[in-house]
Amino acid sequence: MNNEQEAKIYNEIKKYFEEVAPEKRRPSSWRVSVGASSYDDKEVNAVLECLLNGRLSVQKKVAEFEQAFADYSDVKFGIATNSGTSALILAFQTLLETKELGAGDEVIVPATTFISDVYAILKLGLIPVYVDVEKDTFNIDPVEIEKAIDPKKTKAVIAVHTLGLPADMDKIMAIAKKHNLKVIEDCCEAHGASYKGKKVGQFSDMAVFSFYVAHNMTTWEGGIVLTNSDIYSPIVAELKEFGRLKSYKGPRYGYTDSAMTDYDERYVFHRIGYNFRMADPPAAFGLEQLKKLDALNLRRIENAKFYKENFEKTVADIFSLPTLGDSERVNVFYGFPLAIKQGVNIARAKLTRHLESKGIETRAILCGTLPDQPGLRSSPGRTSETLKVSRWIRDNAFFIGCHPELATDDLKHAVNTINEFCSDYRARIEG
Repeated sequence: MNNEQEAKIYNEIKKYFEEVAPEKRRPSSWRVSVGASSYDDKEVNAVLECLLNGRLSVQKKVAEFEQAFADYSDVKFGIATNSGTSALILAFQTLLETKELGAGDEVIVPATTFISDVYAILKLGLIPVYVDVEKDTFNIDPVEIEKAIDPKKTKAVIAVHTLGLPADMDKIMAIAKKHNLKVIEDCCEAHGASYKGKKVGQFSDMAVFSFYVAHNMTTWEGGIVLTNSDIYSPIVAELKEFGRLKSYKGPRYGYTDSAMTDYDERYVFHRIGYNFRMADPPAAFGLEQLKKLDALNLRRIENAKFYKENFEKTVADIFSLPTLGDSERVNVFYGFPLAIKQGVNIARAKLTRHLESKGIETRAILCGTLPDQPGLRSSPGRTSETLKVSRWIRDNAFFIGCHPELATDDLKHAVNTINEFCSDYRARIEG
């Protein structure tokens, strides 16, 4: 295929997205879905270029994406992976490799978060310590972190930026420094969010992101580990690729040690690793997504502002509404959460079923309260106090979509449907 033929294909794809795709790509059957990918001919053509040029494995685009995302986040190193869960496993495995964590050590984790955080801990022989979250942010409560620390056992903490709102990193890092704890930032729902003028992902020892299809930007599936550490970066890179040696600087076929002489260094493995690699086509897709991330986040923020301004006028007596963020915390709204206030006699399940019957997709707030999940009830772990806020979130909170693919009429439909349900509730209790 020559350049002229390739250009014709690229132009046809561009034309398709301009003239046909907007209607055909409407996400699923939901009028107001909780998530959707926002992409066009630029992403598709970037992937097609990889396919036409035989770049299907880990080649040029992966390295470009790793550097671009690290630069965007103002961090030295990025190591791309096949998922956010893989990134979490690699981060904790790296701390085990450096002996900063050991089997049986405790890791503090918010009780309200996605299950990947605790799976990574348990799979590596570490022990989760579940602590409560803040009622107004759904983020891990720094006060609860300090109360849960066992000086002999507790060695790390996960700071999750829940639904795109940054956690209180100043307090978390101060506690970590005081007690010599390692910190992993879970930024899987917070691409582009910032805390006191700095992008999330640069405060901790290592940070992880997910590029799942419904997140603020996507590589279809994928993830990344970010770090400023010259020690951690090569270890993560080796672990993600079978434990393959990355630091060798000698001549090819020149690796020598006590058992091997002039061996092909490309097949030297000095760690027990994984196959958690990202390939070039999704990396190429991600490079185009990254260029749009700030604009996509702005749409999310605008949609969230629309929701909040309307709900404050009509249902603030029934729901706790999320903070829009400010100059200190830029919230990028993976979703728009609503929590039924204490004393309001509305069953969350009844409300969410009603919304879904009207084409408005809903989700619980991640896993509710992690130690209450069936798969974790008999697993090792320690629970700090009562988890009162987490269990209130479990029973009363949910989120709806505010992603860039939603039109103003879709947002109005969500607002009107929720308002009508609440009006019926008031009529019943007043009658």
